Amino acid sequence: MDVKEIQNLIKFVAKSGAHEVKLEMEDFKITIKTAADQIVPEQQTIVQHMPPMAAAPVAAAPVASTPPAEAAAPAAAAATETPKDEDHLITVKSPIIGTFYRKPSPDKPTFVEIGSTVNQGDVLCVIEAMKLFNEIESEFSGKIVKILVDDASPVEFDQPLFLIDPS
Repeated sequence: MDVKEIQNLIKFVAKSGAHEVKLEMEDFKITIKTAADQIVPEQQTIVQHMPPMAAAPVAAAPVASTPPAEAAAPAAAAATETPKDEDHLITVKSPIIGTFYRKPSPDKPTFVEIGSTVNQGDVLCVIEAMKLFNEIESEFSGKIVKILVDDASPVEFDQPLFLIDPS
């Protein structure tokens, strides 16, 4: 099951009104719980990933790694135009739900800073989702104008992360 299928499952469970769904496959288990005690139009979704029993322990510090192809999210972020004075700027959005990190690990320098020049394919950040660190690459060449998310913050699917000036 890839990340896209998991995202679709989360959306389906949230819309269905179910309070808890458990899915058990050969190599992993997923439990999706929605908060039943909140009275809001959109329910909070909690995803827990339980690795198989034979899995190795996970390192405590976030370290960028290349996830397996079947579990990897698309490496390139979706980009759209922004309105107003920033019509020429490109918005890089999160392709997945997870935790945003500006560095590959705590002791390493950040991938990009405001004012950094990036080329197509350069890594902008990593997003950790279910113990997998997904590198988010730039689809465009340009200059980083704004970083819209704080380091180690949770991000949602399609949330704006960076503004890039392609000129």
